[in-house]
Amino acid sequence: MKRFYKSVAAGLIGATAIAAGVAFAAYPEKTISYIIAFGPGGESDISARLQEPYFKKLTGQTVAIQYKAGAGGAAAWSQINSAPGDGYTIIGTNLPHIVLQPLQKDVGYKTADLANVYWFHYTPDAIIVAADSPYKSLEDLVAAAKKAPGTLTFSGSGTNSANHLAQQRFDKLAGIKSTYIPAKGTGASNTALLGKHVAGAYSYSTVGTQLGAQVRCLAIALEKRHSALPDCPTFKEKGYALVSGAYRGIAVPNTTPKALQQTISDLIGKINKEPAFIKSMEEKGFAMIDVGLADMPAFMAERQKEYEAIARDMGIMKK
Repeated sequence: MKRFYKSVAAGLIGATAIAAGVAFAAYPEKTISYIIAFGPGGESDISARLQEPYFKKLTGQTVAIQYKAGAGGAAAWSQINSAPGDGYTIIGTNLPHIVLQPLQKDVGYKTADLANVYWFHYTPDAIIVAADSPYKSLEDLVAAAKKAPGTLTFSGSGTNSANHLAQQRFDKLAGIKSTYIPAKGTGASNTALLGKHVAGAYSYSTVGTQLGAQVRCLAIALEKRHSALPDCPTFKEKGYALVSGAYRGIAVPNTTPKALQQTISDLIGKINKEPAFIKSMEEKGFAMIDVGLADMPAFMAERQKEYEAIARDMGIMKK
């Protein structure tokens, strides 16, 4: 009799799993809400807009991009788990933001609360100035900063963002003191730069390609020069060991079943392998990466360790 009940239970579980698999195989069956945790115009927005037509191509369904800016992304990330875990709400996530923010203070979420399913690109940090800036080279900028410590101001994509870390690390490497002014995303940082409200911006390679002749790239935090910005030297070329930037990916509410998380991860992975998508991303200054659900635990553990070490050096870890 016990064996009979076990057999029935196993059959029910199997049937449920099969039904769930069929349901997820049909995903998506309606529009997906794609939340951007920053304002429009930044890298998260640009990459989502480039992904958008491939959702339609591969699934027949569209995405509705929504902006929920605030607190350097924390306003949206702290609320994502209140959404239904049905696959129809996804959110862009960023590193180092989602590690550094909870290390510094209570921001309404912890890194482990976020169910990341894919990391799809990387953008190296870069120092960008207006095209008519008096700073023609990185050497000019460093000389000015040493002459008047603290007076050079730089915009960036937010507090404890990759840009902020780059500013802190370069100040230390160059032996200078500059002032970092966090903006509500890269779009707002660009506005400050072009409006001459700051001396320059700690930004990304993508901004150099996006703004083109309006700006000058003084240095990029890559091992080698980016093909889309061949005239921009690396920090290493200038004698500074700075290789850094931001990762961007997709997360879902943490109540989303693992099988559905895998389905979404696989979908983003397919988009990330579309040749035309790769070409458009690289032309805009992005660098492609592929970290799916299976590789997520190891990848996040490595990033956590790396950013915790940086946070200790910067003195930003909460007690």
